[in-house]
Amino acid sequence: MSSVIFLLGIVLIPIALLIFFKINATIVFLSLCLGNVLTQFVASSANPLKSFLSTSPVVTDLHPNNNWKLLLLLLPVVISMLLLVHTAKKGSHKVLDIIMSVGVGLVGALLAVPLLPMSTAQNIVNNSLWTQLANHQAAIVSLSALICLIGVYMQRTKGGGGKHGKHLS
Repeated sequence: MSSVIFLLGIVLIPIALLIFFKINATIVFLSLCLGNVLTQFVASSANPLKSFLSTSPVVTDLHPNNNWKLLLLLLPVVISMLLLVHTAKKGSHKVLDIIMSVGVGLVGALLAVPLLPMSTAQNIVNNSLWTQLANHQAAIVSLSALICLIGVYMQRTKGGGGKHGKHLS
C-alpha cells in the first residue's frame, strides 16, 4: 500500500505544484525532456563534475549512477519551476496547462521510478497501478508531447503588422 501512496505522490505533487503556483507546464515538460536527454547522454561522461559535486559538503552520495541520473533528470525541472512561477497563461490556455501538468506528472513518474533506489523501485514496479501506467506509457508520452507542441504553438507571440527594423528612405 505504501508503494501506491509513493507512486501517487510522484505523480500528483508536480501536478499540484504546477497548478498552485501557476507555472507554465509546457516549459516544465520540455525541461523534463531535457533532463531525460541529460541522463542518457551526459550521466556516463560527467565524471569530473560528479567527483567535484561529491566532494562538496552540500551534495553527498552522488556516486551511485542512478542517483546521479535522477539529479540530472530533475534539476532542469526544478530550475524551470522556480523560474516560471506565475507564468501560466490565463483563459483558454488554463485547461491546456492543467492537462500538460498531468502529462508532466505521469511522464515524470515513468522516467523517475526506474532511477529510484532498487528496493523502492521494485516495490512500485510490482504494483498494479504502475503496471497500468507502464502499459499505457506510449500513449501517455505521445499525448503529452502532442499537447506540449500545441501549447508551444499557442504561446508564440503574435506578430502584428507593425513596423520592424530600420526604415530605408
